[in-house]
Amino acid sequence: MRSKLKKTNSKGFTIIEVMIVLVIAGLILLIVFLAVPALQRNARNTSRKNDVSSILAAVTEFIDNNNGTVPTAGTWANPSYTFNTPAGATSQAKLGYYTAGAGTGKGQIDFVAAGTATAAGTLNSAAADYAIIATGTQCIAGNAGGSQGGSQKGVSIVYEIETGANTFAQQCESE
Repeated sequence: MRSKLKKTNSKGFTIIEVMIVLVIAGLILLIVFLAVPALQRNARNTSRKNDVSSILAAVTEFIDNNNGTVPTAGTWANPSYTFNTPAGATSQAKLGYYTAGAGTGKGQIDFVAAGTATAAGTLNSAAADYAIIATGTQCIAGNAGGSQGGSQKGVSIVYEIETGANTFAQQCESE
């Protein structure tokens, strides 16, 4: 005689199935949490670069409109930085990242005296996250981080970008 085993029809999930789903969900969350800081860092870097381009465009406009005269000073009025001369000529750059005003703190712009060079590596910290605008300078060839004396008509901007968690790399853009 054969014994007949009753086959039960169980409904629900086994512990193995639940564990597999939890592991997959955990991996997805891990990937998301690792990607978000990098995306935020890239967005801040893009905003910094856009601001520098805007500043250089305003300087170019200023020079073109003032017979080759470079700006001698800048004033801050959120969200714009205005270049001016003692005669009152102006040109304005609208900014997105550098919105903390004029000075040398995080998110600020510093307009330095003509011919003032910026050494490579001087801004590389989270506290010194500002842009330096210098007339009469040019970027150092082969060195992305500093400026040196150059043409009287030259303008350079030294700023920094984030490369990782609390690590920065200095950049220089010239007109």
